[in-house]
Amino acid sequence: MNEVLRQEKKFLISADQYYQYSHYFENILSLDAHSHGDGYEIRSLYFDSLDDRDFQEKEDGVEVRRKIRLRNYGADSPFAMLEMKQKQGILQKKRSLKMKREDAGNLMTGEYSVLLQYPDDFAAECYALMSMHCYRPVCVVSYMRKAFIAKENKIRITFDHHITASESNFDIFSNDLIQNSVLHPYLAVLEVKYNGFLLSYIKDTINRIDKSETALSKYCLGRTIGKHYLF
Repeated sequence: MNEVLRQEKKFLISADQYYQYSHYFENILSLDAHSHGDGYEIRSLYFDSLDDRDFQEKEDGVEVRRKIRLRNYGADSPFAMLEMKQKQGILQKKRSLKMKREDAGNLMTGEYSVLLQYPDDFAAECYALMSMHCYRPVCVVSYMRKAFIAKENKIRITFDHHITASESNFDIFSNDLIQNSVLHPYLAVLEVKYNGFLLSYIKDTINRIDKSETALSKYCLGRTIGKHYLF
């Protein structure tokens, strides 16, 4: 089980800004090892309770809230990551568990008992939470991500674009995952993640983008049809 606690800032930017600033960051930061061209694919299957508690708490701006997702990196991924993100004031706590492809497939069909095969306390916590509150798969969100990293304060800059979603097909390993666009293809989401404080030369660059922070949620975007989500 891996755990990180950090601050996260999001900005909705244009495609022009994406190419401009991603090119700039290529000259001052290290490109994530998985990034090439316009980045790599991420697929996230989100779970929520029968009363959509996680979705509603996000909409209501509840200060302490969570979301649970199963993430992979395309149909051919040999594994998936079960992740729980918890909002705690200005901080984001993320815990993750690497799962076998077969076990991840069981989660997609609601067989949460497979988590009891893992010795981590986090796996047991997820099993209890998802079983007690009747969590079920609700949507898949896919997008391309170009990422940059800096060693200081574990800074990570990501550009997410071509965001699509499905509320009917939950198989993140499918080669035929049909999705619809939930964010205009001319837009991208810039995320800045860091521990402690943001280095001044990166902060100055972000300030030049001249965009206000946004609370845009990819999970909520994925519920566009079922929950009539508008951002």
